Amino acid sequence: MPASLDTYDQIPGLLRDVHPTAVTVLADPAVATQTVTERIRAQITRAGFAPTQVLTPTDGGIAAIASFASKLSPGELVVGVGGGSTLDFAKLAATASRHPELIRYLTAGQRSGLVALGPSLGEHAEVLAVSTTLGTGSEAGPVACFPYDGTKRLAMGECLRPRGALWVAEATDTLPGPLVLDGVLEAIFRTVIPYTSDTLDLPEQDAAVEELAGHLLIAGEELARHLATDQAAPAHWRLRVARLSAESQRGAINVGRSPYAVKCWALANELSTVMGLAKMRAVAALWPVVWRRALQGDTRFGSAARIHRLWERLSHHAPWLAPQPDNGLERLMQRWQIDHRVHLSPQLLHQVALRSVRSWGAGLPTLTRLSADDIAALLEEATEPTAPMAGSPKPLPAGVST
Repeated sequence: MPASLDTYDQIPGLLRDVHPTAVTVLADPAVATQTVTERIRAQITRAGFAPTQVLTPTDGGIAAIASFASKLSPGELVVGVGGGSTLDFAKLAATASRHPELIRYLTAGQRSGLVALGPSLGEHAEVLAVSTTLGTGSEAGPVACFPYDGTKRLAMGECLRPRGALWVAEATDTLPGPLVLDGVLEAIFRTVIPYTSDTLDLPEQDAAVEELAGHLLIAGEELARHLATDQAAPAHWRLRVARLSAESQRGAINVGRSPYAVKCWALANELSTVMGLAKMRAVAALWPVVWRRALQGDTRFGSAARIHRLWERLSHHAPWLAPQPDNGLERLMQRWQIDHRVHLSPQLLHQVALRSVRSWGAGLPTLTRLSADDIAALLEEATEPTAPMAGSPKPLPAGVST
């Protein structure tokens, strides 16, 4: 598990333990001159290093990952300061620096959106991760997204889990209120979707999911209450969410759970990529509909009994939740002023459905038993139509699966 740092002055101790040959600070341009980055640099200097600072490239694709990796010296530590894209880039580049064969794995000739990485690539990434957003949990997780050939792939392996993570209030000081609440919802989503998408009861893990989701819901409501009255999001609640979000990435809550019980995430990945949307806008549109299908008895989308059980547990923490889970989820988003509307033309709906099947279904386990027209029907329910574009294809015929 990553070393957990709560204050800036713990950075020199981590550097003494790691013994890096050099340190590079990779910062999102939006935070490169902010307090959090300046204090990190000061502590690195205090430890006897002269840190190099680099800005996260606009294009975080394979060429940029390989280029950055090639500039790192053997044994160099990367300090990533930014949101999920910066941290994912840092993790991939740091791992590629030590294991150049990673690039070959990331670009393997396959259609799958998931790239599984084995233990030969190491036990962690030589990265100190400092997240300036909430919800992704990338600072503690063994996953990283990267653009490739017009798609977004997900790499997964312990080699991508950072060496350490720093949580300080200044990291999210300038995060706008709507993104704060988006982050809370993202952390809840990542915590509960494997639980509700699987039919297997695992009492210890299930109880941990229910508890973690409840704590996140309480924190989100406190943040929403302050933001609704034009107050700043309190630092201690932002730190609370960051910590809880990281817990959802540590893996213990999903031991024994299918790693492919993430249909909603896979669909949101394709919808957000095609539309150029933030991932959580796509998640917010799809999630209630995925639950609705499961509640209607379609076990391809999850377990109705487990969704009801989770919602009942969450209602203990938040009695104001609406009783029906799918409608209650939509009302929760409205309460937190999270926009879950997505406008989708018939042409793009067709494209998202086909891309989803190609990257995650048609024999691949994540979207198993779902055809392109199944996905198109779900997208039609989850989105609002726009006028068809010129040359829009006809509706998908029954049985189309590729």
